[in-house]
Amino acid sequence: MTIDASFRRVHVIQGEFKVSDDPDVVLSTILGSCVAACMRDPVAGVGGMNHFLLPGEANGSGGEATRYGVHLMELLINGLLKKGARRDRLEAKIIGGAKTIAGFSNVGEKNAEFAEQFLSDEGIRIVGKNTGGDVGRKLEYFPVSGRARQYPLSGNELQKTVALETAPARIVVPKPADTSIEFF
Repeated sequence: MTIDASFRRVHVIQGEFKVSDDPDVVLSTILGSCVAACMRDPVAGVGGMNHFLLPGEANGSGGEATRYGVHLMELLINGLLKKGARRDRLEAKIIGGAKTIAGFSNVGEKNAEFAEQFLSDEGIRIVGKNTGGDVGRKLEYFPVSGRARQYPLSGNELQKTVALETAPARIVVPKPADTSIEFF
């Protein structure tokens, strides 16, 4: 299957998840030490992908939570259920978790282990896995068919991915509520 003009590409960035039941959608992302969990319900014809930077869960809330696996795994599962999936039919693929920075702790390995343990604890069958190594990946996932393709990152793409993963967290602070009153 080649990506042609009939497919609509939807990019999933770090801290996001996307769900689709459109057979003409391909979800894509770029992974270094991050992991993407790709899940689908083959009967309902709905699937999705998340992209998380760190295993476990955040102590804080708001924008910081989106970097963590627990938060994004729950959001993905709930998104699939809202689109008609059933938990007992979900199947998953885990991709990513490379050790892209020599000398750093192997957070990629911890991400992959977390994803596998989380899915096992939730009773979600893992039908494919490609994790580890020392090179990042470009991932394409077809959420309705469940097909996943990956390509190794080139030098420039890998440098950009490492820079994103080592950047400090951007915490989104909500605007204060407008407390003004307008009389007319």
